[in-house]
Amino acid sequence: MTKTKTLATSLLSLSAAAILALVGTTSANAAPVNTTDSSGAAVSSHVVSDAGAADYWTPERMKNAKSGEILAAKALERGKLLNFGKAPVTEAPGAISSIAGQPAATDAKTIDRKVNQSETPVKHIGKIFFTLGGSNYVCSGNSVTAANKSTVSTAGHCLNEGPGAYATNFVFVPAYLNGAAPYGKWTAKALYAPTQWASNGNMQYDTAFAVMNTLNGQRLADVVGSSGVQFNAARGLSYKAFGYPAGSPFNGESLKSCSGKATNDPYNPQFNSQGIPCNMTGGSSGGPWFIGTSSTGYQNSVNSYGYGSNSTTMYGPYWGTVIQSTYNTAAAAS
Repeated sequence: MTKTKTLATSLLSLSAAAILALVGTTSANAAPVNTTDSSGAAVSSHVVSDAGAADYWTPERMKNAKSGEILAAKALERGKLLNFGKAPVTEAPGAISSIAGQPAATDAKTIDRKVNQSETPVKHIGKIFFTLGGSNYVCSGNSVTAANKSTVSTAGHCLNEGPGAYATNFVFVPAYLNGAAPYGKWTAKALYAPTQWASNGNMQYDTAFAVMNTLNGQRLADVVGSSGVQFNAARGLSYKAFGYPAGSPFNGESLKSCSGKATNDPYNPQFNSQGIPCNMTGGSSGGPWFIGTSSTGYQNSVNSYGYGSNSTTMYGPYWGTVIQSTYNTAAAAS
């Protein structure tokens, strides 16, 4: 996920308490918007043409991409979500849908562990680097099962301003560790988000998916594997969440995790989010939530936000029919 601090909203009125949106920054360029607006489970998409994105992200730039209190805050500041007391949008009910992941190819190269690590990297989980609104950011992401074997999940605010421009220089670095990219830097060919996020910045739908280009003639999931995904699951499950927090006391250079039973957000019920005990900071945004106690479970949410820089709860969006529709579109893209 990325480092994120976000906007003020009071616990009683959405105008004074800080929402921590886990993103990170430095400096660069914004991208043009290309959205598809409609009702229901419409999907917004943007074709990427960043031929030089992998070269742009030098080890120095990756290291210097910092946390910033910008992206999720922008969406909130625009007043799209600040409807205190309003119920979450009701989605069409959907049956529980589980799609199994796939292991990496047996000949995928092993990670180079020449540097110290605070936690063992997971091949399919990594850092996301991107440019948005003239700044460089860092988030977290995960390779998810897909027909194209090239799809990465992350938070909506790590891919689109919500509402606003799409990211440029978007790359996924699986198993990132202390500046190392053991499985390479994978560039994006297309970005997908729920229209409710891309057009309105609705925190209820703060999830997005990127379809990656091949690297050295190989597809992402064939190299690092992919996680299974599940939608329309019961609420209140136990999760293990992963991310690359960059805000103090973390530095964003190694993978961290949190575990716990999910409970509803008591402060902003209109977000329909659930939270687990977690002190991960900005940079962890977009990191995957797995049902159960390991990274081998079904992914069922992403790190989205917390309240304040010392938050002890991480909130993630409920993956219902709208987010499932976005996933389906991305996973089927060629």
